[in-house]
Amino acid sequence: MRTALAFVILSVLPSVRPSVAVAQVGHDPAHSPYVDLRHTSGAVFLTGWLGGERGRLKIGHANGRTYTAGFEVPISRPVSFISSVTYALTNRYVINPFAHDSVRLSGPFDDDMLLVDVGARFTITGGKTWHGLTAYVSGALGMAISSGSPPDSGLYNFGKKVTLTPGAGLRFYPGRLSVLVDGRVVAWRLTYPPDYFRAPSANVTPVLGPDDPDVDWTIHPMISIGLGWNF
Repeated sequence: MRTALAFVILSVLPSVRPSVAVAQVGHDPAHSPYVDLRHTSGAVFLTGWLGGERGRLKIGHANGRTYTAGFEVPISRPVSFISSVTYALTNRYVINPFAHDSVRLSGPFDDDMLLVDVGARFTITGGKTWHGLTAYVSGALGMAISSGSPPDSGLYNFGKKVTLTPGAGLRFYPGRLSVLVDGRVVAWRLTYPPDYFRAPSANVTPVLGPDDPDVDWTIHPMISIGLGWNF
C-alpha cells in the first residue's frame, strides 16, 4: 500500500506543478494595466502650431496657429483609415524681382492655408491600452491650398501643392472621450516663376541664377493637442 501510494503521488506532482507556475505568470486580469481598446470609428478636434522652413528665398508659408478636424475608421485591429482638414493661419514674405536685391523682400504678410489629407494610422500598442495610453504612427498624402494673398509682382503663386505627412502621437483614453498629443511633419514643394531668373535691368541682378533649380522642398513640423470621441 505504501509503495502504491508513493507511486500515485509522484505521478500526480508533475502535472500539478506546471499549472501552478502558469497561474502565477502575468497580471491578474482584474488589476492588469492592459485594457482592450474600443476599436470604433471616431472624430478628433485639435489645435496647434505649424512652423518650418520658408525655402532658400524665404517666401514659403510658415508660423501659424492650426485648427484640425479629423475622422477615423478602423480597418483592422491596429490600423485605421484617417482623414483630416486643417486651417492654418500662416504668413509669408513677398519678393519684388524688379527691385534691387537689398530691398526686394518685404513682409511677412498673412496668407492662410487649407491642408486636406487622407492616410493610415498604426497603433503601436495593438488592440490594448497601457494605463489608458496608446502610441501610434501615421502617414498621409494630401493637398495644401493657399488663399493667394497678397499678390506677387513676380507672378509667384503657391496655388495647390501635394503634401506628404508622416506623424506620431500619444492618446489617453479615460473612456469614449480621449486626449491626443499629435506631431506631424508636412512637406511640400515650392515652384519659382520664370521672372525670378530674368534680370529686369542692367543694374538689378535676377533673384535666381541660371543654374539654380526652380523648385524647393520645404519641411514643416506641426504639433497639436486636442480631443477625440469614439462612437
